[in-house]
Amino acid sequence: MKTRYTLTLMIFMLFMLSACSKGPQAIDYGNDGCHFCKMTVVDKIHGAELITDKGKVFKFDATECMLNYMGEHTELPIGSLLTNYYEEPTAFIPTQEATFLISEQLPSPMGANLTAFKTKESAEKVLSEKGGKLYTWEALKIHLNQ
Repeated sequence: MKTRYTLTLMIFMLFMLSACSKGPQAIDYGNDGCHFCKMTVVDKIHGAELITDKGKVFKFDATECMLNYMGEHTELPIGSLLTNYYEEPTAFIPTQEATFLISEQLPSPMGANLTAFKTKESAEKVLSEKGGKLYTWEALKIHLNQ
């Protein structure tokens, strides 16, 4: 009887720990809605996620929506900020590690023409083909909040 109780308790604890994950959640493209603009997230290159310090996940159809949401909710305790990126659609990287390209030749869902890249080298290659301007995360925040 004691073994059954212990096993039940261990399963319950494991379930509770997994439910409290502070990591990203996969975006269900075509079904999940953007937390800012309420549009359905369909573009697999431009999605983004804000995860609070307590693990609540907010999904966005574009990085610019996440930035706009952050501007309206400055009190939000941010744990991490993630973005999809050009080289591997649906995968996430931290926004701090991304290089961003604003180019009219790469439209994003909300019209900022903003695309994230995993490496500066890949962003520079697309920049040479499509034109535009490169930004770090910090520079992008300043540029879009003007």
